Amino acid sequence: MNGTQTTLQPNEMRVTSSAVTWANQWDHFLARWGYRRSAHRVGPGLYALGAPTPDSPVFVTANYTLSFDALREALAGVDGYILVLDTQGINVWCAAGKGSFGTEELLQRIAATQLASVVRHRRLVLPQLGASGVSAHEVMGRSGFQVEYGPVRAADLPEYLRTGEATAEMRRVRFNLPDRAVLIPVELVYALLPTVAAALVLYWLSGGLAASASVAAVLAGVLLFPLLLPWLPTHDFSSKGFVLGGLLALPFGLAAYGGHPQAAAWLRLAAPLTYWLAMPAVTAFLALNFTGSTPITSKSGVKREMATYVPVMAWMFGAGILVTLGLAVVSWVRG
Repeated sequence: MNGTQTTLQPNEMRVTSSAVTWANQWDHFLARWGYRRSAHRVGPGLYALGAPTPDSPVFVTANYTLSFDALREALAGVDGYILVLDTQGINVWCAAGKGSFGTEELLQRIAATQLASVVRHRRLVLPQLGASGVSAHEVMGRSGFQVEYGPVRAADLPEYLRTGEATAEMRRVRFNLPDRAVLIPVELVYALLPTVAAALVLYWLSGGLAASASVAAVLAGVLLFPLLLPWLPTHDFSSKGFVLGGLLALPFGLAAYGGHPQAAAWLRLAAPLTYWLAMPAVTAFLALNFTGSTPITSKSGVKREMATYVPVMAWMFGAGILVTLGLAVVSWVRG
């Protein structure tokens, strides 16, 4: 629970402030690292920020703590209301895509909080990234409240409130280096145990080079890929991942080729295939995970990309594993 809210009944107004405490910052840190993912939420309902009056603006957000805290911090010095929708602890953009930041939830929350009796106006300020989940004309027709989409970033709200309009820059969705870097910790956490397990198995089967390659392929997918995304060639995330994984696999394959100078020619040629087949497939698969965390993909595009590339990933990875097992058997037989 957020450190600034009071414990009241769902239909009562809660009180909050713009102060983000150390406890809030710690909550943000844990959320970024995926710790107790569903626990980072505030109670849905209506919150009073500062000393609002019946004419104060109403801002709508998700009950994910990072979304809620970003909004209230940006509104320092503003007296208003924050209407928090129940998005099951998911941020605005993702919840809009899933439907929990949507028309029905907004209408239900307006009714449950008796918002019409709290404010004299009939205007709601929603984040632009929530637009895909809300039908503005339906909200207007069924509740009498007009939906107004504010800027993409909460930090632009003070200027938006001052001028009454969002500039083109406020409407522009960025995905710069800091935006991409914050996605890395949670992906690292989710990949940690499978990576350690794979590295141990490969070390037992093929030695340190194979174990190192598995770790490198995963780090390329969850660490290097989001950082290098704009500079990787091709358009699809999967093909970008194949390019990155292929470049990373090249030195591993060459090392495997040179690591068997006395072996038969076919064995020296087969050894690099372990890396050149499996590593790009692993990196590309992990790169595909970022399609759900970025504002530059579409649902139909992701479906098309999965249908195109996932079978290729599976075949390449499977072939790489078969080569690895075959080489391990040959090594055991030869003693």
